[in-house]
Amino acid sequence: METRVVFQSEQNIDAAVMKEAGELIRAGELVAFPTETVYGLGGDALNAASSAKIYQAKGRPSDNPLIVHICRFEDIYEICSQVPPEAEKLAKAYWPGPLTMILPKAERVPGETTGGLDTVAVRFPSHPVAKAFIEAAGGFIAAPSANVSGRPSPTLARYVLEDMNGKIPLIIDGGAVGIGVESTIIDLTGEEPELLRPGYITREMLMETLGTVGQDRTMMEAHPTGRPKAPGMRYRHYAPKGELTLVSGKSDRVAAYIREQCRLAKAEHKKTGVLCTEESLPLYQTEVFDSVKCMGSRASQESVARELYRVLRECDDEELEVIFAESFSEEGLGQAVMNRLLKAAGHRTVEV
Repeated sequence: METRVVFQSEQNIDAAVMKEAGELIRAGELVAFPTETVYGLGGDALNAASSAKIYQAKGRPSDNPLIVHICRFEDIYEICSQVPPEAEKLAKAYWPGPLTMILPKAERVPGETTGGLDTVAVRFPSHPVAKAFIEAAGGFIAAPSANVSGRPSPTLARYVLEDMNGKIPLIIDGGAVGIGVESTIIDLTGEEPELLRPGYITREMLMETLGTVGQDRTMMEAHPTGRPKAPGMRYRHYAPKGELTLVSGKSDRVAAYIREQCRLAKAEHKKTGVLCTEESLPLYQTEVFDSVKCMGSRASQESVARELYRVLRECDDEELEVIFAESFSEEGLGQAVMNRLLKAAGHRTVEV
């Protein structure tokens, strides 16, 4: 299969391209598209065979639920059997935007889309190209991130092509995404709302809207068990091909430890790299590293989230074998950054 890449500007969306993309979805094919978080791999959410194709293209376990993307709030009532007041409050505050809600599913949503669960994950993205594509495709797009399962999620179309070339007919290139980590996921089917995956919409923000919001205890754990209720809860995610270790402590001690470990790795003729911040960059200007990558500034959690997957992908581009990354505070958006880094490192951590 030939994979075409077509650029679409947020300010100038080509109706003919959207029509073609929609027709592909209606025919049971897959189309990759930009959102404000990461690129998604889209199929018809109401077509069981289409959802099965998504799992196949990604190499994704079939019990890992997909998120259904909509382009109008009222469409939530067509795919959910119950929509509690909490969902309406959250939608008013954060939709369209990077928030996914877990709700009881309607019968028309196939089990192949929900990972066999009787709940469905729903999101209304804010990206103009995503909204135009979803509408052209019939209004219900099942879409995980557009990468091979386990690898860093793509924030640029070229990384989608790297993973999906020959597997899907079309990639809509919307340029670099704005946020860089996947949507926040909140479960509204229990006794109280529960955060399942951290993201740009933080737990603090959710609590301002709803009051009490619990947190899944396995969210930051190394070995969660049981069937996942939402994407990213159970399986290894976001990982570069090289061995990544997360190091925490005072910046000078962290840098000294990383330098020493990379000296040892270089003595074994391994390619080494470090993921740091603008503030600590001067501490890593030595010949011991084959690559030094800046993830942004500690003063701006948004900058770190936006750059995280790009630098992890570049580690693979440069074939780095031993990689060390600095840790971050788990306050605010930092929780989402640490959630992704911990999973990328396979929870390989060191405190110095």
